[in-house]
Amino acid sequence: MTAEHLLATCWTTAGDAAPDRNDQRSPLSLRERAEAASAAGYKGFGLVHADLLAAEREYGLAGIRSIFSDNGLAHIELEAFADWWTDGPRRAASDAVRRDLLEAAEALGAHHIKIHGDVEDGPLHLDVWAEEFAALAAQADAVGARVGIEFLPWSNIKTVHDGLRLVEAAGHPAGGVIIDVWHTERAHTPSAELADVPGSRIVGVELNDADSQVVGSLFEDTVRRRRLCGEGSFDLPGIIAALRTAGWSGPWGVEILSDTHRALPVREAAEAAYRTAAALL
Repeated sequence: MTAEHLLATCWTTAGDAAPDRNDQRSPLSLRERAEAASAAGYKGFGLVHADLLAAEREYGLAGIRSIFSDNGLAHIELEAFADWWTDGPRRAASDAVRRDLLEAAEALGAHHIKIHGDVEDGPLHLDVWAEEFAALAAQADAVGARVGIEFLPWSNIKTVHDGLRLVEAAGHPAGGVIIDVWHTERAHTPSAELADVPGSRIVGVELNDADSQVVGSLFEDTVRRRRLCGEGSFDLPGIIAALRTAGWSGPWGVEILSDTHRALPVREAAEAAYRTAAALL
């Protein structure tokens, strides 16, 4: 249906797992998920930190790389952590996740590592954050990867413009933004504005859809009620056209999070998410 590659982000194949749970691990094996993604047509795959650790215990990093290679999954995304800007115990815990993801990125040939800002919407001291982001980007660059900040409308980096402000202040070429269309839509960013994002600063794109009405908090809505591409209210053709104008040609991430999606068998879930996204591309 499309010559452009699609990447199954971590939640799209995770089964009954979600970011609002204390234990974010998928109940499914990495091999089962990778095979489901490959069968659907994906050429990329995402892993959250908790699943990375579980897979590493079962297969080792070399084994994980072999699973991806065997299934034609060439574009690898690793996520995610916060508190990279702070100090004390929170920074120590963040640095432990950072070390794990950097080591895995090098071993797996990952394209990028995803991070985010302060979900408690604390103050953003741009000079401090830019220095820390630049240091993180340099570490990612050293292992052959990039780092992407995912803006979240309930965090202190709410919009693509906020993310770009940080990235440009940091000034490292390995740093950029992750553009999840759910977040651009819920932040009320006109799709035409995405055409002006410097292509060199786009690290990743994530496609999905949702109803026009937010139910509950933004976080609850994004975790429980996303829809397959084309089955909601988003102007996905306009968004995709704008991102292509900006210079993005893939891989296009597909990130579906919903109670309905989590309840599906993994092969059915992966195929539905792929088919609906590919139809738009």
